Amino acid sequence: MDETETTAHPDRTLERIGPRLQALRLRRGATLADVATATGISKSTLSRLETGQRRPSLELLLPLAREYRVSLDDLVGAPETGDPRVRLRPRRVNGRTVVALTRQPGERHAWKILVPHSSQEPRLTSHEGSSWMYVLSGRIRLIVGDRDVVIESGEVAEFDTRTPHWFGADGDEDAEILTIFGTHGEREHRSAELATRHLAEVLGESMAD
Repeated sequence: MDETETTAHPDRTLERIGPRLQALRLRRGATLADVATATGISKSTLSRLETGQRRPSLELLLPLAREYRVSLDDLVGAPETGDPRVRLRPRRVNGRTVVALTRQPGERHAWKILVPHSSQEPRLTSHEGSSWMYVLSGRIRLIVGDRDVVIESGEVAEFDTRTPHWFGADGDEDAEILTIFGTHGEREHRSAELATRHLAEVLGESMAD
Protein backbone atom coordinates (compact mmCIF):
# COMPACT_ATOMS: atom_id res chain seq x y z
CA MET A 1 0.00 0.00 0.00
CA ASP A 2 1.23 3.47 -0.85
CA GLU A 3 2.33 5.34 2.29
CA THR A 4 1.09 8.68 0.98
CA GLU A 5 -2.34 7.20 0.32
CA THR A 6 -2.54 5.78 3.84
CA THR A 7 -1.46 9.04 5.44
CA ALA A 8 -3.62 11.29 3.32
CA HIS A 9 -6.79 9.17 3.45
CA PRO A 10 -7.18 7.65 6.94
CA ASP A 11 -10.92 7.11 6.38
CA ARG A 12 -10.14 4.97 3.35
CA THR A 13 -7.79 2.88 5.46
CA LEU A 14 -10.46 2.39 8.13
CA GLU A 15 -12.98 1.34 5.48
CA ARG A 16 -10.69 -1.51 4.46
CA ILE A 17 -10.42 -2.95 7.96
CA GLY A 18 -13.96 -4.42 7.95
CA PRO A 19 -13.51 -6.57 4.82
CA ARG A 20 -10.08 -7.61 6.09
CA LEU A 21 -11.56 -8.76 9.42
CA GLN A 22 -14.23 -10.74 7.63
CA ALA A 23 -11.70 -12.36 5.29
CA LEU A 24 -9.50 -13.39 8.23
CA ARG A 25 -12.47 -14.89 10.07
CA LEU A 26 -13.71 -16.84 7.05
CA ARG A 27 -10.21 -18.07 6.29
CA ARG A 28 -10.14 -19.66 9.74
CA GLY A 29 -13.59 -21.16 9.19
CA ALA A 30 -14.90 -19.34 12.27
CA THR A 31 -18.36 -17.94 12.89
CA LEU A 32 -19.13 -14.64 14.53
CA ALA A 33 -20.14 -16.61 17.62
CA ASP A 34 -16.76 -18.40 17.67
CA VAL A 35 -14.86 -15.13 17.53
CA ALA A 36 -17.15 -13.53 20.10
CA THR A 37 -16.44 -16.36 22.54
CA ALA A 38 -12.69 -16.17 21.95
CA THR A 39 -12.35 -12.40 22.21
CA GLY A 40 -15.17 -11.30 24.50
CA ILE A 41 -16.48 -8.95 21.80
CA SER A 42 -20.21 -9.27 21.15
CA LYS A 43 -21.50 -10.76 17.90
CA SER A 44 -23.32 -7.56 17.03
CA THR A 45 -20.15 -5.49 17.48
CA LEU A 46 -18.16 -7.93 15.34
CA SER A 47 -20.80 -7.80 12.63
CA ARG A 48 -20.84 -4.00 12.65
CA LEU A 49 -17.03 -3.93 12.46
CA GLU A 50 -17.01 -6.21 9.44
CA THR A 51 -19.72 -4.23 7.63
CA GLY A 52 -18.15 -0.86 8.42
CA GLN A 53 -21.00 0.29 10.65
CA ARG A 54 -18.72 0.45 13.70
CA ARG A 55 -15.51 2.46 13.72
CA PRO A 56 -12.65 0.18 14.84
CA SER A 57 -10.82 1.13 18.01
CA LEU A 58 -7.57 -0.14 19.47
CA GLU A 59 -9.34 -1.99 22.29
CA LEU A 60 -11.32 -3.95 19.68
CA LEU A 61 -8.49 -4.53 17.21
CA LEU A 62 -5.93 -5.85 19.71
CA PRO A 63 -7.90 -8.97 20.76
CA LEU A 64 -8.88 -9.59 17.13
CA ALA A 65 -5.24 -9.39 16.02
CA ARG A 66 -4.35 -11.95 18.71
CA GLU A 67 -7.23 -14.22 17.70
CA TYR A 68 -6.36 -14.10 14.00
CA ARG A 69 -2.63 -14.33 14.76
CA VAL A 70 -1.65 -11.31 12.72
CA SER A 71 0.16 -8.13 13.67
CA LEU A 72 -1.82 -4.97 14.28
CA ASP A 73 -0.05 -3.39 11.31
CA ASP A 74 -1.20 -6.22 9.05
CA LEU A 75 -4.72 -5.94 10.41
CA VAL A 76 -5.05 -2.23 9.62
CA GLY A 77 -2.91 -2.35 6.48
CA ALA A 78 -0.20 -0.03 7.78
CA PRO A 79 2.41 1.03 5.23
CA GLU A 80 5.71 -0.79 5.16
CA THR A 81 8.71 0.95 6.66
CA GLY A 82 11.11 2.67 4.31
CA ASP A 83 13.72 0.75 2.38
CA PRO A 84 16.69 0.37 4.79
CA ARG A 85 19.20 0.10 1.96
CA VAL A 86 21.43 3.12 1.44
CA ARG A 87 21.60 4.23 -2.19
CA LEU A 88 25.31 4.72 -2.80
CA ARG A 89 26.17 7.85 -4.74
CA PRO A 90 29.88 8.45 -5.40
CA ARG A 91 31.06 12.06 -5.30
CA ARG A 92 34.33 13.76 -6.10
CA VAL A 93 35.83 15.61 -3.15
CA ASN A 94 39.28 17.16 -3.47
CA GLY A 95 40.28 14.67 -6.15
CA ARG A 96 39.02 11.69 -4.16
CA THR A 97 35.98 9.50 -4.79
CA VAL A 98 33.77 9.61 -1.70
CA VAL A 99 30.73 7.40 -1.07
CA ALA A 100 28.44 8.17 1.90
CA LEU A 101 27.52 4.92 3.68
CA THR A 102 25.08 6.47 6.16
CA ARG A 103 22.03 8.66 5.58
CA GLN A 104 20.32 9.00 8.98
CA PRO A 105 20.74 12.17 11.06
CA GLY A 106 23.28 11.83 13.82
CA GLU A 107 26.68 12.80 15.12
CA ARG A 108 28.59 10.08 13.24
CA HIS A 109 28.76 9.37 9.54
CA ALA A 110 30.63 6.73 7.56
CA TRP A 111 32.27 7.05 4.17
CA LYS A 112 34.16 4.85 1.77
CA ILE A 113 36.94 6.85 0.12
CA LEU A 114 39.13 6.01 -2.86
CA VAL A 115 42.40 7.88 -2.34
CA PRO A 116 44.44 8.18 -5.56
CA HIS A 117 48.22 8.32 -5.37
CA SER A 118 49.45 11.87 -5.74
CA SER A 119 52.66 13.87 -5.62
CA GLN A 120 50.99 16.78 -3.85
CA GLU A 121 52.62 18.05 -0.70
CA PRO A 122 50.68 17.31 2.53
CA ARG A 123 48.47 20.19 3.69
CA LEU A 124 47.43 19.72 7.31
CA THR A 125 44.00 20.86 8.49
CA SER A 126 42.17 20.78 11.82
CA HIS A 127 38.50 20.91 12.81
CA GLU A 128 36.13 19.76 15.54
CA GLY A 129 35.51 16.03 15.76
CA SER A 130 37.20 12.65 15.73
CA SER A 131 38.05 10.21 12.95
CA TRP A 132 38.28 6.42 12.69
CA MET A 133 39.91 4.95 9.60
CA TYR A 134 40.24 1.38 8.27
CA VAL A 135 42.42 0.68 5.22
CA LEU A 136 40.67 -1.67 2.80
CA SER A 137 43.46 -1.78 0.21
CA GLY A 138 46.74 -0.06 -0.53
CA ARG A 139 48.65 1.98 2.05
CA ILE A 140 47.78 5.28 3.69
CA ARG A 141 50.26 7.86 4.89
CA LEU A 142 48.78 9.64 7.90
CA ILE A 143 50.19 12.73 9.54
CA VAL A 144 48.70 13.79 12.89
CA GLY A 145 50.56 16.60 14.58
CA ASP A 146 54.22 15.61 14.61
CA ARG A 147 53.47 11.92 13.97
CA ASP A 148 54.01 10.66 10.41
CA VAL A 149 52.99 7.00 9.97
CA VAL A 150 52.02 4.52 7.26
CA ILE A 151 48.87 2.42 7.75
CA GLU A 152 48.86 -0.90 5.93
CA SER A 153 45.85 -2.69 4.45
CA GLY A 154 43.80 -4.22 7.28
CA GLU A 155 45.05 -1.74 9.88
CA VAL A 156 43.07 0.90 11.77
CA ALA A 157 43.84 4.41 12.97
CA GLU A 158 41.82 6.86 15.03
CA PHE A 159 42.64 10.39 16.06
CA ASP A 160 41.27 13.71 17.31
CA THR A 161 40.69 15.91 14.28
CA ARG A 162 41.31 19.04 16.33
CA THR A 163 44.98 18.13 15.92
CA PRO A 164 46.34 19.24 12.52
CA HIS A 165 46.30 16.21 10.23
CA TRP A 166 46.46 14.94 6.66
CA PHE A 167 46.24 11.59 4.88
CA GLY A 168 46.97 10.34 1.39
CA ALA A 169 47.90 7.22 -0.55
CA ASP A 170 51.45 6.05 0.15
CA GLY A 171 53.55 4.93 -2.80
CA ASP A 172 52.47 4.59 -6.42
CA GLU A 173 49.16 2.79 -5.85
CA ASP A 174 45.70 4.06 -4.99
CA ALA A 175 44.29 3.26 -1.57
CA GLU A 176 40.75 2.62 -0.36
CA ILE A 177 39.53 3.30 3.16
CA LEU A 178 36.46 3.20 5.36
CA THR A 179 36.23 6.18 7.67
CA ILE A 180 33.82 7.27 10.39
CA PHE A 181 33.76 10.93 11.29
CA GLY A 182 32.16 12.10 14.52
CA THR A 183 31.40 15.68 15.46
CA HIS A 184 31.86 17.24 18.87
CA GLY A 185 29.69 20.01 20.24
CA GLU A 186 27.71 20.38 17.03
CA ARG A 187 23.97 20.06 16.41
CA GLU A 188 23.00 16.47 17.15
CA HIS A 189 20.77 15.91 14.13
CA ARG A 190 23.25 16.67 11.38
CA SER A 191 21.88 15.33 8.10
CA ALA A 192 23.88 13.01 5.86
CA GLU A 193 23.91 15.68 3.14
CA LEU A 194 25.27 18.34 5.47
CA ALA A 195 27.80 15.86 6.83
CA THR A 196 29.04 15.12 3.30
CA ARG A 197 29.41 18.82 2.64
CA HIS A 198 31.31 19.09 5.90
CA LEU A 199 33.62 16.32 4.67
CA ALA A 200 34.32 18.46 1.60
CA GLU A 201 35.40 21.26 3.90
CA VAL A 202 37.53 18.81 5.88
CA LEU A 203 39.30 17.64 2.71
CA GLY A 204 39.87 21.23 1.72
CA GLU A 205 37.81 21.75 -1.42
CA SER A 206 34.25 22.38 -2.56
CA MET A 207 32.27 19.30 -3.54
CA ALA A 208 31.29 18.43 -7.10
CA ASP A 209 29.06 15.61 -8.30
